[in-house]
Parts: sequence; C-alpha cells; structure tokens
Amino acid sequence: MSAAPDLETALLGPVLADRACGDCVACCNVLTVDTPDFKKPAGTPCSHLTSKGCGIHAVRPHICRTWFCAWRRIAEMPDDARPDRSGLLVSLNFVREPRNCLEGVSINVRKLDGSDAIENGMAKAILDSLCDRLVPVWFSDGSRKMLMHPETDVARLVISGDPAPAHLEDEVAAWRERYAAFA
Repeated sequence: MSAAPDLETALLGPVLADRACGDCVACCNVLTVDTPDFKKPAGTPCSHLTSKGCGIHAVRPHICRTWFCAWRRIAEMPDDARPDRSGLLVSLNFVREPRNCLEGVSINVRKLDGSDAIENGMAKAILDSLCDRLVPVWFSDGSRKMLMHPETDVARLVISGDPAPAHLEDEVAAWRERYAAFA
C-alpha cells in the first residue's frame, strides 16, 4: 500500500526527472524559511550559500531536501521558466493566518529583482501555464501582490459567500468546496 502524496505533489505533480536546479539558487535567496531546524528571512541569501552553490548540500536541512520550485513539478511551464533564467520564482505557498480562503494554499509567482519577465512575455507564459487548475495563483512584482486566478468575479463570490449567478455556479461551488477549510 502506497502512502498518500504530500500536498505539493497532489496539487502540482511529482518532481520532473528532466528538470534540475543546475546553477539556480533563487530559492536560497528569495524565500522565507521558518522550520525548527533552519530559519532564514525572505530576501536574504542563505548563510550556507557559497559562490559554488550550497556549502552544506550533502547535509542540508530537511526543508531544503524536500522543497522544489513549481518549475521542477509543472511540465506545462516553459523550459525557460527556471527561476534564474526567467526572473520569476514560482512556488506553492502556505499562509498560517490567511486574510481570505484563497491565500491559505496558493501558487505564488514572484518577480525577482532586476527581472524583465513582464516586458519579455515570460510572466504571461508562466501565468498561462498555471491558471487552468483549481489552485489560486498570486503574482507579486515586488511592490504589490495580485490575485491572477480565479478571475475577479469568481474570487469575489467565493470569498463573500454570496450566491453565484447560474453561469458561475459550478465554478464557484468547486472553489468553495476545495478551500472551505480556509473560510
């Protein structure tokens, strides 16, 4: 009997064998890490990061061994969407105290400092590859965070609890059922 997949695998799929981090260390610089065995603030390079990558790779903390950016899991994302190439870090985000049900578990697309991913169309390509599943997608350009999926009308109804018009009933019901735990 096999174990149930972890939440990241259930929502994003398994790690793809043909996608490797290579020289990319965006997660080591951008993300907040707050676990019992390791802590690092957002936007701060990991203290173990060297010019050649992770200085403790063989004995790195559990969070570093088990976390993978969405580019490593979602085959529909373009090959050039690797964070160090695209200027965007895509990850599954967990918010302990969400402001609304669409923030509890969501996909976050973060524009990295100095990125031209909006201007060159990479942000659109990545968002197009993500916004077809029943997972909220947020985009942050560094100054603000915007909900990209579901669409505004659906999101407003999901959050408010108001009755949905006939043409949106099924979609709103699916979102409410999936995210009821965060309401």
